[in-house]
Amino acid sequence: MAITAKDVMALRKATGLGMMESKAALEEAGGEFDAAVELVRKKGLAKMDTRTDRESAEGRIAIKVSDDKTKAAIAAVHTETDFTANNEDFIKMVEGVADEALKADAGPVEKTDAMQTLIDDVRVTTKENAQFGKAEVLGGAGTRIGSYLHHNGKVGVLIEVDGEASDELLSDLCMHVTAIVPAPLGVNPEDVPQEAIDKEREIAIGQAMESGKPKEIAEKMVEGKMRKYLDTVVLLRQPFVKDDKKQIQDLLPKGSTIKKFVRYQVGG
Repeated sequence: MAITAKDVMALRKATGLGMMESKAALEEAGGEFDAAVELVRKKGLAKMDTRTDRESAEGRIAIKVSDDKTKAAIAAVHTETDFTANNEDFIKMVEGVADEALKADAGPVEKTDAMQTLIDDVRVTTKENAQFGKAEVLGGAGTRIGSYLHHNGKVGVLIEVDGEASDELLSDLCMHVTAIVPAPLGVNPEDVPQEAIDKEREIAIGQAMESGKPKEIAEKMVEGKMRKYLDTVVLLRQPFVKDDKKQIQDLLPKGSTIKKFVRYQVGG
């Protein structure tokens, strides 16, 4: 089959290869366009598999919300450079990964074959070590979902409220989780990871011992520091970022509760 310049240009556009590489792939595939694309993909993935040690320190986040706002998915995909993370094809790929995640039930989402195919296609065209980061779905019957994705795709937040919650409240809650420092570690005290609590308690004990106070007073100092610590990392106890005279729990209508939130951040 004769290979035309138009064929070469079409393959170049589809794969991101140079003109000579595109022509060689078409020749190897006997002029069959689809076969050439698959050939390029397989060779590109084989080459990329030798580069998996390259650090994927950048990336992007995508969020997809169901039409009735009762379910949402958040996904993060990592890559090597911020340049690629802002590439239109990379952005579409991450959105596709989030779409796939939305098909799953609530909870952390494992990478699927469909997700890996989307990622592999971008790995070939960008020649960067793009890797699935993580994904999660929130939502269920009787809940409302709020979401926020920063304009650069580096920070994304989902929040799930059981009960009444206006769009304005959901927006405020997401903005708070995005902006507050330190970032919340759990909705309630029991949600804060034990590792974080143990680390903070160890610091508090060290400070109390250095104070030279009697044991009874030192123990009270530790408990006081731990209460203050939880006030800074428990979402419901945090001062609202737009009005620090209110705690987050004060914003919720009677009978409404925050079931869960997810905050993803990628890159520098």
